[in-house]
Amino acid sequence: MGRMPEEPTSPLSFEKSLEELERTVKELEKGDLPLERSLALFESGMRLSAECKKLLEEAESRVEVLTKRGGEMVAVPYNPDKPAK
Repeated sequence: MGRMPEEPTSPLSFEKSLEELERTVKELEKGDLPLERSLALFESGMRLSAECKKLLEEAESRVEVLTKRGGEMVAVPYNPDKPAK
């Protein structure tokens, strides 16, 4: 059997990972958690952070490929302070 086609990463999965990461950080910042819970949250947060970073890098490389292929396309710098519409 052939390989499964890779599913394109949806922005929703990035958004969900980011929201989960923010919730994890807020819970850790409370500071009144048992050590085991803190460690589990920290591990989860590190995994989510790595996943978000990977998704962003994949998106950036796709933009670069499209820009190179498109010729007349111009890349617009990502501005995290400006909400996407």
